[in-house]
Parts: sequence; structure tokens; C-alpha cells
Amino acid sequence: MSAVPESFQRYLAPTRLEQALAALAERAGGGGATVLAGGTDLMPQLHAGRVPAARTLLNIRRVPGLDGVAHEGGALRIGALTTIATLLVHPRVREHAPLLAEAADHFASDQIRNAATLGGNICNASPAGDMLPPLLALDAEVELASLAPAGGVATRRLPLDGYFTGPGRTQRGAHELLTAVHIGLPPGPRRARFYKAGTRPALDIATIAIAFAAGVDAGGRLHGVRLALGAVAPTPTRARRTEALLEGKVLDAALAAQAAACAADEAKPIDDVRATAWYRRQLVLNMTRRVLDDVAHD
Repeated sequence: MSAVPESFQRYLAPTRLEQALAALAERAGGGGATVLAGGTDLMPQLHAGRVPAARTLLNIRRVPGLDGVAHEGGALRIGALTTIATLLVHPRVREHAPLLAEAADHFASDQIRNAATLGGNICNASPAGDMLPPLLALDAEVELASLAPAGGVATRRLPLDGYFTGPGRTQRGAHELLTAVHIGLPPGPRRARFYKAGTRPALDIATIAIAFAAGVDAGGRLHGVRLALGAVAPTPTRARRTEALLEGKVLDAALAAQAAACAADEAKPIDDVRATAWYRRQLVLNMTRRVLDDVAHD
């Protein structure tokens, strides 16, 4: 791990979830705690001064049970400490949520994938977070744990849709720890695609990202349509009007063009160092159409 910035007065490395949650509860009202998982986002941000100083650095990497992929209650449960490299190759992910594996293939470099965690990417809450549009398209839920008043662990689950409240901000309380992500298994065939625009396929922060997922019935009609966009709004977002336009329809070239125009209209990008707002809207228009054309010919 890189040298810990001098702003931290205390370093904790718990070996049980209850210990980690107790530390968060204790620090929630007394200077706070910064949680360290993979550190691939956190450490550069700390050294650049982009993360507010906290008194305690809480390293959760030694807490058991926070990684791995398992079937649980008709869903995939992916531990928060599961690395992006694991998502890329895990057989359950590739079978039941290949959209995540596809996004993982465009995530940074091999070295960063080996350290970066799914939970860290969610908690960083970047509008351009690579894994966030796919998770939105898959109707993922986050599992948050806290210390129960009578001792032990209390958990709650929230839909990822609505979980992000702004750049770098979520509904997670200061006393809570993100412990897992749950993704429901589809009852039938599902078509899904991921697209990320950047100067390079993986190593750059996304200029835009698009994730599409939908079930398909015997007549070729789409149902449960999800179209999620990254880097075009203050948070990763779903293009709900576009989803409604596609719902229950058989996808063809004309509908793909109409939906792409709708998605571009829903995007609310800004000008920044990576692209202008105009360019991002054009990317959403052109690449959504390409994604949908590809799905139509699947």
C-alpha cells in the first residue's frame, strides 16, 4: 500500500465484520473514517487532496466473507471485495451476468483489475464508473451492513437505481459498510451489451458508457428493458423514456434509430477535459443505435 497520508491519526485493520462496523459506528460522529478496500481510486485521490481528511483509515481487506460470488435466493451475491479481475473470469458471472464480465474487460489495466473491487467502484460513485451502468442495467441491489443496537450485524438492501445522489455521494450512511451486491437471475433469455467510449479501450476514464439489457419473448418482443448511461449526468442514470419506448416492441432498425435519438435527448452531459457536452450527446446517439442494431441482429 502507498504511504498513508499524514492526515490520518489512526489505522485499523479489523479481522471481523463486527469490528469494522464498530469502528465505523464509533467514528461516525468523531472525525469519520475512510474505508480502504483495493485503494486504486482512494490512494490517488488522497494524495491529490480530493478526499476530505478523516482521522481513521479503516482497511477492510482482512475481513472474511466480503468477497466471492455465490447463488443466494435466486440471485447472484457478489461480495464487495470481489476484484474486477475475478468478475472478468468467474464462471457464474460469465453465465448469469456476462454484461459485468464484458465491462470488466474494459476496466483499466490488468494490474488495477487485480486490486480494484466492485464495492470500491460503487462507493467511489463516479458518474463515469465503469461497472455502474452494467449494474443499473441488471437491476442490482446493494447490501449495507451496520452494527445493530443490541449487538451483531444489521443489514438493509437498496436498489442501485436511486442509490447515487451526486458525484461521489450515495445513500450509504457514515456508520454503514457496503458488503455485497445482489443481481437477480433472469427467468428466460436476456440480451445485453456494454459500450465504453474513450481514447483507449480500457485504460481511459469513460467519455460515455452504455449498458443495455432486456428479456426477449418467443415473438422477439423486448421486456424488462434497461438502458443505463454513464458519464452523461451527475450520476450514472437510466434512460427511462428510451426504455419505455422499447418495452414490448420488436427491435428493428427504425426503432433503434428512434430510441437512440431519445437516449441522446435524455443525456445531460457537461463540457470537461475529456469531451464537450455536444460530442457526448452525439456519442450517445450513434453508439446507442449501434448497440441496439447489434441486439436486433443477435
